Amino acid sequence: QVQLVESGGGLVQPGRSLTLSCAASGKRLDPYTIAWHRQAPGKQRELVAEISGGMMPSYVDAVKGRFTIDRDNNKNIFSLQMNNLKPEDTGVYYCQAYLGSSIYWGQGTQVTVSS
Repeated sequence: QVQLVESGGGLVQPGRSLTLSCAASGKRLDPYTIAWHRQAPGKQRELVAEISGGMMPSYVDAVKGRFTIDRDNNKNIFSLQMNNLKPEDTGVYYCQAYLGSSIYWGQGTQVTVSS
């Protein structure tokens, strides 16, 4: 059974940085695409960034140039570096791993950007 555990969330001021981590256990996820989603209060969950098994990253326009997704397949740890945070980045951030119909989710970590 695969488990994903996020960490690194917290309260930060606008313009500051945070790095989220997602630690996977149960099996190696080398061929899986790893994605970060977020859910703001009262809104639907949305994709933020993802990185394929072939290490190709992609980002939604709202975070391009500010967020960086990465993966360490040897350690089975995935990260989301978030710079120049804005209040609209506030939400619960979820780590997801998927390959075909095989999909796993973490429990989420709260990020609050506020002065």
